[in-house]
Amino acid sequence: MSRVAKKPISLPKGVELKTTEDGVTVKGPKGTLSTHNLPGAAVTVENGTVNIQVAEGAEDKFGGTLRALLANMVKGVSEGYERKLELVGVGYRASMAGKALNLSLGFSHPVVFNAPEGITLETPTQTEILIKGSDKQRVGEVAAKIRAYRPPEPYKGKGVRYAGEKITIKEAKKA
Repeated sequence: MSRVAKKPISLPKGVELKTTEDGVTVKGPKGTLSTHNLPGAAVTVENGTVNIQVAEGAEDKFGGTLRALLANMVKGVSEGYERKLELVGVGYRASMAGKALNLSLGFSHPVVFNAPEGITLETPTQTEILIKGSDKQRVGEVAAKIRAYRPPEPYKGKGVRYAGEKITIKEAKKA
């Protein structure tokens, strides 16, 4: 069995995990998440810890994958996930209008992004966007979609970037 699958997951207070024939559901203060069962991997809950068992002859990779998915779900429904984007460039601004995010990214028109279900968007300053939610994959997907409107360009570094992302600036052509 894989080393990842052997490691137990501890359930924090207020988080409950239910297994069914279809999959696993995790419920907590930040919401409810569910995933389907993977072949050859079984989930057991004992005394507030979750253990993964891989059947004899089954592939180990499913046990490690299921354990990682469940650990992310448990953290998501208890603490939640957050991703921060920065706008770099003259005139690049972000503002909220209800649940819609208005972006001025140097185009001739403003870009409007509507937040999907389960995701909250915040703009602490005009050049920062906070994406929060309980589903790690969804938070990352929304951050990638917003970044795709104007990815950082390599000559001046202007665009939408993840917080802390390093952009390698190219040298301009010399005459």
